[in-house]
Amino acid sequence: MSSSLPEQTKTPAPAGVFTLVITGAPYSSQAPQTALQFAHAVLAAGKRIDRVFLYGDGVHLASSLSTPPSDELNLSEAWSRFLTENAIPGVACIASALRRGLVDESEMQRYELSASNLRAPFEIGGLGEWVDSAASESRVLYFHKGG
Repeated sequence: MSSSLPEQTKTPAPAGVFTLVITGAPYSSQAPQTALQFAHAVLAAGKRIDRVFLYGDGVHLASSLSTPPSDELNLSEAWSRFLTENAIPGVACIASALRRGLVDESEMQRYELSASNLRAPFEIGGLGEWVDSAASESRVLYFHKGG
């Protein structure tokens, strides 16, 4: 009896390329810290991160206004430094960001606000950025707020 399995038309994503999606807020969720530890391990293993996408409460990670107590890790600063040093794009979902009071210079002008608060190197982007990653050859990992 012969097995007639259909041929796979798309090869699986390579094991060495990742897109990280963070939905948990810093300091009320372990998601950003766990994702950062994972990201360091990925690069240490010689693998690559395509981009980091912030969604929902995860966009708080891109705020330049967060200032935790001096005895706590500043996750926003740590992520900013990690992304910059490794030339990895960081994208905050525009809808999530605007709902939570996170704006870049462009959105500040568009909505005639008095200030912007997006921490470099993060950028504001649409869900299309996430869709591009999900449709690419990278493996998408989610770091949720839990609960």
